[in-house]
Amino acid sequence: MKIYELVKTQVIDSSIDNVFDFFAKPENLKKITPEKLSFNIITPTPITMDKGTVIDYTIRLFGIQVHWRTLITMYDPPHEFIDEQIKGPYNFWHHNHKFKEVEGGVEISDKVNYSIPMGVFGRVLHFFWIKRDLEKIFLHRKKIIENIFDKNSPGGNQGHERNS
Repeated sequence: MKIYELVKTQVIDSSIDNVFDFFAKPENLKKITPEKLSFNIITPTPITMDKGTVIDYTIRLFGIQVHWRTLITMYDPPHEFIDEQIKGPYNFWHHNHKFKEVEGGVEISDKVNYSIPMGVFGRVLHFFWIKRDLEKIFLHRKKIIENIFDKNSPGGNQGHERNS
């Protein structure tokens, strides 16, 4: 099984508690996911994040709704958590989220290790589409996160507020 890795890092001008609190609310995933994926949480909300939390949601790939289930396998607020796919479009998905105080704010690091099904065809699909699509998804996510936490934008730095 071929394992791929995606690593993304950004610095946000906010406190580690505000940033972690935003990411600790699975409901906020919809805010940072491109609309074309039709992301929808099907686990009843609000969801309390902790080790052992299972989150079910759907996304749309190639016009087909796909059920994705993740398990929080590690939870260390406000520094780190890991979600792993139990059911979904990948053979393997391990997403490590790290948060570290740095000069200028908080460094957010995402490290995703994943494997594609379908053998050689999956590798070709990864080369021509999946890798680029993941890059676009994380670029979109970066821009939205910057906007949410930008103190100078309308409604900026509101990541710490709870959804009603």
